[in-house]
Amino acid sequence: MIIGIGGISRSGKTKFSRKVSKWIRDQGKTVLVLHQDDFVRPESEIPLIKDHIDWEVPASLDWKRWDTAIREAQREAEVVIAEGLMVFREEDSDIRFDRKVLVDISEETFFCRKREDLRWGREPEWYIQYIWDSYLIYGRPEGFEGLTISGERKVEEEVWRSYLSN
Repeated sequence: MIIGIGGISRSGKTKFSRKVSKWIRDQGKTVLVLHQDDFVRPESEIPLIKDHIDWEVPASLDWKRWDTAIREAQREAEVVIAEGLMVFREEDSDIRFDRKVLVDISEETFFCRKREDLRWGREPEWYIQYIWDSYLIYGRPEGFEGLTISGERKVEEEVWRSYLSN
């Protein structure tokens, strides 16, 4: 089984992936988690926007390596979790998912969390807005067919467990 988990930066994708991974391991199954952030191209190959590295566009990711990693992980584990901002963007990867989960947060929550995220220093306000706008274009799938959960409040485990068990 391959589970795709998508959502904007700071929505809770990684935290949710860990929770699902633990649940799967507790059932005695093997699981591998792939983080799309690990498939970013070298900085020299990523486009710029206003002299800022543009991590928010599909061109920033090595899609071939991402797709290959998903296929290889399938051979190594019973369950593969592929999580990231643009996890549902490319059809080759998207059609492999047996289950899809979108971790959704409001624009207001995103802005609050992103302003507090200082992992790469303080981001300019225009770039935080750009991240949101890019997510709406590249990360949030139109006509999403899967489970949408809130990244703002606790989600009942029975809801996602039931969805992922079917």
